[in-house]
Amino acid sequence: MSYQKTDFGRIKSGENTVLYTFQNASGMQMRVTDFGAILVSVIVKDKEGKELDVVQGYESAAEYEADTLFMGAVIGRCTNRIKGAVFELNGKTYELHKNDNGNCLHSGPDFYGKRIWKVEEIENNSITFSMFSPHMDQGYPGNVTIYVTYTLNDENEIQIEYKASPDMDTLLNMTNHSYFNLDGHDAGSVLRQKVWIDADVYTEADAESIPTGRLLPVKDTPMDFCTPKEIGRDIEADYEALKFGQGYDHNFAVNGEGYRKTASLESEESGIKMSVYTDCPGMQFYTANFLSGEKGKGGAVYERRSSACFEAQFFPDAVHHKNFEGPVCKAGETYCQRTGYRFEIYGK
Repeated sequence: MSYQKTDFGRIKSGENTVLYTFQNASGMQMRVTDFGAILVSVIVKDKEGKELDVVQGYESAAEYEADTLFMGAVIGRCTNRIKGAVFELNGKTYELHKNDNGNCLHSGPDFYGKRIWKVEEIENNSITFSMFSPHMDQGYPGNVTIYVTYTLNDENEIQIEYKASPDMDTLLNMTNHSYFNLDGHDAGSVLRQKVWIDADVYTEADAESIPTGRLLPVKDTPMDFCTPKEIGRDIEADYEALKFGQGYDHNFAVNGEGYRKTASLESEESGIKMSVYTDCPGMQFYTANFLSGEKGKGGAVYERRSSACFEAQFFPDAVHHKNFEGPVCKAGETYCQRTGYRFEIYGK
């Protein structure tokens, strides 16, 4: 195991940023930056031994600063959507920023992914970033210091752990928003790659992607990934949920409890399989429906549906639905969430 640090450029404020590269015993690499605690690259070997970067992104912090798609970003305090950009907690109403059709998306616009994080600790295989979020930051109550740890182990797994302990009751629901393509970040369409999601139901949502509160069965619908299938097989089906999301952009209620395998992505072309682990109750599966020619690393151009995201989380808008496990973290309690992305050559 080893790591190195290199310059990642300046942002508009004039501050410098750093890129950290970690490599394990088998040669897999993970690159993260203190700007946004962003996952910049994941380099793994395909079935022929060729190195592929399987995460879409950019070559400098300035490009991430200009990004509007949350490439590789840590999302907080509360990921996904909150209806009406407002919620009530302990009898008090809190208003958030309306940045998505009158709703609040990913707690913007002062996103965590646009801030420089402090390096709290660094070892040969892991790095811990921290950031202080003051009372009423983004509209949320309570002071809280948030810790995000990236670890690259010798099982070719990247683990992301989030920890925080607020001094007031608040919302905490964090995730990572990396865009994956197992044929390489610049390989084009992801629709032939196969996905498996261990979920019997998903959260019904309206035309603005706000949950209705109902959990719908996936069986006999295009939302069924209980058996691995190509992403593109049903994505254009005449089905209301897919029309609303312009493809897959839905929260699945993943089965089981604790840290467990909940989803996978695999490519026959590269032979790479990525298994997704989490201790969260939900996972947003998103097929990059709103990419439209973004210029990325190495001159790559990222078009619509050229990648897929697996965002572990509490259910969207859970604060408004008593039947959803809530994102409320009590004062003095510790919020902790863990997600892992494990890579292998399948069939071996």
